This record gives sequence, C-alpha cells and structure tokens, in this order.
Amino acid sequence: RDIVGLLLGLKEGEVLFIDEIHRLNRLTEELLYSAMEDFRLDLTVGANRGARCRTINLPRFTLIGATTKLASISTPLRDRFGISQKIEFYSNDELQQIILKFSRLININLQDKASNAIAKISRGTPRIALRLLKRVRDYAQVIQKTNVISSDVIEKALNSENIDEKGLDYLDRKYLSFLHLNKNTPIGLDAIAAGLGEDSSMLEFVVEPYLLQIGFLMRTPRGRLLTSLGNAYIDSINE
Repeated sequence: RDIVGLLLGLKEGEVLFIDEIHRLNRLTEELLYSAMEDFRLDLTVGANRGARCRTINLPRFTLIGATTKLASISTPLRDRFGISQKIEFYSNDELQQIILKFSRLININLQDKASNAIAKISRGTPRIALRLLKRVRDYAQVIQKTNVISSDVIEKALNSENIDEKGLDYLDRKYLSFLHLNKNTPIGLDAIAAGLGEDSSMLEFVVEPYLLQIGFLMRTPRGRLLTSLGNAYIDSINE
C-alpha cells in the first residue's frame, strides 16, 4: 500500500528514493516492474471471479534504490535499473569537512589536527564520525570543562571509550586477540562467536567489515584468519 501510494502521488520529473531496497517483498517488486519499464501501474481489484485488472498511467519519474546487499535484490528487479553505481567510503578530507561543519553547528571549537584525528578513525562513515565527535564533545564539556577540542582532549576522550588510534574498540580487539591465540589456524565464524559469547551475525556484519577493510582479517574457505598486519597489531598492543 505504501509503494502504491507513493507511485500514485508522484508528479512529472520527481524522484522516488527507496532505501534498503533489498528488503522489498516479491509482490512489491512486481508492482515496480511495469512502473519502471512503462510508467504504468497494474493493480488487481477484487478477488476470485470478481477480480479485474486496472491499469493506471504514471508520470515519468526516476527511481533510485540504495542497498548494502546488492546480491539480495532479485535479478528481475536489479536488471531493470539502467545505472548501477557503487558508492565508495568517504575520504579523510571529506570526513574532516563534515566534522568541522558539524562542530560549528554544535558550537564547539575544533582544531584542525583534532578533526583530522577523528576523521582517520571514522571508518569512512559520516555517522560514525559525528557520533565520535559528540562523545568527544561530551567529554570535553563535562570532564575538561571546555568547548575547545584539541588532539590531547580527543586522545583522552577516546581512551575513556576504549577506542584506539585506529578506530578499533574493545570488541574489535577481543575478536583479533581470539584469532591471534590460534596461531594462524583458520577458525569458523560460529566457533569464534561461541568463544567470544557474541552473535555470529553481529560479528559478520558489524565487526568484520572494517577489519577486512584495513587489512587485518581474511575470510578463507576454512574460516577466518589474521593477516600479518593483524598479527603485528595484536603483538604491539600486548607489548
């Protein structure tokens, strides 16, 4: 009903944006087929013998779908999109601009080196950068009694949150340490989850992506394995 209502409410040249489009059910996807191809909506009215098909013409519009799981979109729907783009992670410079702009909105004085330090540990994601900035702001105002945020304040604030200079938190380090104990022996995800007392899907979709991105972790057919960089990192924090 929501999709039908949105389609019927469109005006000529408007954009319909669907976030997490891979979550649409099959019936909803089928409604979009004719809308995307012919700017037409085919609706079935009634049931059984009284059922009849009603066709409603739609204005020309642009459909944009966003997803983090491209393979989860059904092939018929995916193939109907004329353009498919992969959005890369934000660069440190772009994140720094976002951080500096938001710091002015919340009335704090953020030094350039401090904004760069936050950008480097934000995992290429603006919402993480702004979350970290808010936590640093809270620490500066409550503990340091200041609105001026320097690199030193950021270091102390992140230490209080158990976040290191690479942006890894306690669970990230616990995960890496567990693999490190097994001396380059691949371990299955379920075994890691059982050993850490965590949910396997949470590890797979929350913890592992960034560890893979920075080159600390490998996924092999036999299981998860630390890279040389990952082993060196654990050795350095254990010294």
